[in-house]
Amino acid sequence: MSKMRAIEAAVLVMRREGVDTAFGIPGAAINPLYSALKKVGGIDHVLARHVEGASHMAEGYTRTKAGNIGVCIGTSGPAGTDMVTGLYSASADSIPILCITGQAPRARMHKEDFQAVDITSIVKPVTKWATTVLEPGQVPYAFQKAFYEMRSGRPGPVLIDLPFDVQMAEIEFDIDAYQPLPLAKPTATRVQVEKALALLDQAERPLLVAGGGIINADASDLLVEFAELTGIPVIPTLMGWGTIPDDHPLMVGMVGLQTSHRYGNATMLKSDVVLGIGNRWANRHTGSVDVYTEGRKFIHVDIEGTQIGRVFTPDLGIVSDAAAALTVFLEVAREWQAAGKLKNRSAWLQDCQQRKASLQRKTHFDNVPVKPQRVYEEMNQVFGKDTCYVSTIGLSQIAGAQFLHVYKPRHWINCGQAGPLGWTIPAALGVVKADPNRKVVALSGDYDFQFMIEELAVGAQFKLPYIHVVVNNSYLGLIRQAQRGFEMDYCVQLSFDNLNAPELNGYGVDHVAVAEGLGCKALRVFEPSEIAPALRKAEELIEEFKVPVIVEIILERVTNISMGTEINAVNEFEDLALVGNDAPTAISLLD
Repeated sequence: MSKMRAIEAAVLVMRREGVDTAFGIPGAAINPLYSALKKVGGIDHVLARHVEGASHMAEGYTRTKAGNIGVCIGTSGPAGTDMVTGLYSASADSIPILCITGQAPRARMHKEDFQAVDITSIVKPVTKWATTVLEPGQVPYAFQKAFYEMRSGRPGPVLIDLPFDVQMAEIEFDIDAYQPLPLAKPTATRVQVEKALALLDQAERPLLVAGGGIINADASDLLVEFAELTGIPVIPTLMGWGTIPDDHPLMVGMVGLQTSHRYGNATMLKSDVVLGIGNRWANRHTGSVDVYTEGRKFIHVDIEGTQIGRVFTPDLGIVSDAAAALTVFLEVAREWQAAGKLKNRSAWLQDCQQRKASLQRKTHFDNVPVKPQRVYEEMNQVFGKDTCYVSTIGLSQIAGAQFLHVYKPRHWINCGQAGPLGWTIPAALGVVKADPNRKVVALSGDYDFQFMIEELAVGAQFKLPYIHVVVNNSYLGLIRQAQRGFEMDYCVQLSFDNLNAPELNGYGVDHVAVAEGLGCKALRVFEPSEIAPALRKAEELIEEFKVPVIVEIILERVTNISMGTEINAVNEFEDLALVGNDAPTAISLLD
């Protein structure tokens, strides 16, 4: 046995559990942890500029590779409350991150001490588990339980709150005797899978809905193999985008009220049996349950039993990890194929592909100021299939999901349910930290970009290069569009005459100057013909300087992006593509 401070034992446990990176900001109540990080070594640290930013960096880090656990660290009081948004985002999308906070000494926790707050009570609704450790001897085992909770069942975030004196106390601990706890993940049974395949076999127009749980389970290859074996077309959710490449013949579009394809919605409405795996029937995907479910049966596979029946009751529910379920689905499907029991789905697939080839939105506009659709067309032309996109919310993200292409799992990194503005910059930095060789392109509107713009300095300081495309209409664009229903355009304009940047012509904040002041490189584009050269220049700059490079594109002030209140009633505000040149980078060309 070895005698050590409890916090040193915590660092040893984190290392044994696979942690090699942390994001955070030191403070008085958490300095013992920083002392242990320095003494023990083995965990690299990225200094954030805002503790919420650290939590989003941790989330980006986790989402990048299977098995990653992002760690964010803050002191007592406001550091923990600042991280609530990051915990909420991670919880909503089933992303494991470990949040560690300092706390006042135990004897002073109830005395309204400086920066002492009951953070565990505050974060319990947005964590899988949260605890304030009151006994030094429990510290290493609290961390052990934290990793078990994050990885078992439905993944999610945890918070460990550590009083100062608990961190400092000496304990006996032997890391060589430490063993991570075995994980608990439910598995579909053969009987359940046979019943599901029987329902699919009865269908004439079946679909697979691939959710983010497939990506969390690192099961995208299994999903594609199952789809290819059965011939059943695939509809990825926004969180499952990339489970099957966009150009795969069986990928037939995304469904939803906003981040959807015309052909995806049309195909869903034609289907008769739907197997959803690792998805939660989110309302932006379904619209009203009545429209979404009318005339079709549903099978729902999810790792969390309480998710089944939460939105609507399926005809068959199976509680299972996505990878475990797909393994059994493949086993049974192979047997059925060998016995000649699988239906030929070629006619249905051809029908889906015809919609994919014909129901396109127009992207090729030559307008000045630039129409946003043209931006995504140019991004498709410049960025290759290995590009990893990071985005959060707003018209930029909605249009990006409608027009960009994703070919690999974990190459569309997007907070789905929470959608906090400001998430994009720190999340992108977390992705680059997790995979320095990945080509990362972030996408923001001007307001999202401004929310946590200070984190660009982190990218400059720690040499975390990526390209950030900022589409600037100087508006809260999504809220402005939503206000149309109230017949107003109120308190959503970000435009003003910037006396230091008259060349902006009323577009307000000089993002180029701010980005350069934070140690990054930046370019500004006013015309469609300038977009591709600027994106290529940005690629050169990140190679040369190893810092974030911002490409700001000045958009027309008002553009309404396709969306609606039902999947059968999406409003198309712009011209639709009629010939191939109207949408030259569409995944399936019109001619």
